[in-house]
Amino acid sequence: MTARQNTLTEALESASEFTARSFPNLIKHLEPTWVEEALMSTGAATMRRRRIPAEQAVWLVLGMAVMRDKPITTVARQLEIALPASDGAKTVASSALTQARARLGAEPMEWLFLRSAEEWAHRSADADRWRGLALYGVDGTTMRVADSVENREHFGSQDSGRHDGGRDERLNGYPLMRVVVLMALRSHLLAAAAFGPFNTDERVYAASLWDTVPDHSLVLIDRNFLSAGVLVPLTTTGVERNWITRAKSNTTYTTIRRLRAGDELVEFKVSSEARKKDPTLPMHFDARVVRYQRKGYKPQLLITSLVDEKRYPAAEIRALYHERWEIELAFDEIKTHMLERLETIRSKSPAAVAQEMWGVLIAYNLVRLEMQRVARELDVHPTRISFVAALRECVLQWQYAAAASPGAIPASFANVTDQMRHFILPPRRSDRSFPRAVKLKMSNYARKMPIKSSSRSRAK
Repeated sequence: MTARQNTLTEALESASEFTARSFPNLIKHLEPTWVEEALMSTGAATMRRRRIPAEQAVWLVLGMAVMRDKPITTVARQLEIALPASDGAKTVASSALTQARARLGAEPMEWLFLRSAEEWAHRSADADRWRGLALYGVDGTTMRVADSVENREHFGSQDSGRHDGGRDERLNGYPLMRVVVLMALRSHLLAAAAFGPFNTDERVYAASLWDTVPDHSLVLIDRNFLSAGVLVPLTTTGVERNWITRAKSNTTYTTIRRLRAGDELVEFKVSSEARKKDPTLPMHFDARVVRYQRKGYKPQLLITSLVDEKRYPAAEIRALYHERWEIELAFDEIKTHMLERLETIRSKSPAAVAQEMWGVLIAYNLVRLEMQRVARELDVHPTRISFVAALRECVLQWQYAAAASPGAIPASFANVTDQMRHFILPPRRSDRSFPRAVKLKMSNYARKMPIKSSSRSRAK
């Protein structure tokens, strides 16, 4: 090892010792070597001893993700992010926090998410298989980002539908970011994610996740992804990688053979437009259509690559597809509860948004991982633990750990498991249904217009 590497390692170890006092529970799941490798492999590590070294900036981003009701300066103070100054002072200027985040960048957080997700989510899916297949879900959502000129230019926005004014009148109140995730369905641990400008089709983001899907797996997919360009590569580029989705109202196919009542082997034609975009696509591909109907509802068609009717019975496929809703629940956990329905991502530049988003995904997985651990101890399914209660308890314990003496920390975190024993939810009632409706409509107040580049320039 060179002298430069020795100095860098010593600096990282010094920061690790300080961080362990404030983040004992995070350290337990996030291997310290992962953080070091994330910084080293992306070039974010530095030998210069700063008050907020790169490793501390990682914890700052994670703290931002779970302490949504607090300014970044408060997060840094409560978690003792900054190393003590030469005079022993622990306060740090907000500009120093901004500079620390800028020096860190988004790449180490992305590396850390992918490395941890590979370990946590895939191991979780592997441990709870369906007929030998690891279960995953893929779906997309949108998130609001801070309304800055840079964010609006990079991410774009949705047409608000109001056409009675000028161009700005038609823009959504906030820039929007598309997010697509791959999730281990039975634990809600996120295995991969892709996000970016709103105007990019979410099917493009979904296709970019297929390299992370392991062999001998089954992906439950929303019907918006019913496209040869999305589904065919999933099955042809791996070993026994399968999918289930629901038919659209205009889905067409040719029946090859009737297997049983409500169960058919069919052929889909790939459009010339799709083959022009991807010349590797075949002219046709086979699939299986399973019909089902709940009492009081219209008949539905499930389409799947699981064509072996003996190995994969239709009745089990019908029951299994309802687990796709788990990914919708995960989005609710992140957007409604973890991010508290606030302006979802608060960073004001695209690079900082990406960094913060990776931090949110890591923090969500950390909470879910702790829930999985407790569920295993209590011998219940991970989805039987209340996410809201678990998140609240984790945040309280993290804040307490920063203020408590080191000797009190082990007892503090042993208390997390005891508290979570009271967070067990009653068994799911699958016969319930709720309409997609809201109690209150949007406000009738006058609309505040998006920020313009010209007004930003005048403000400077």
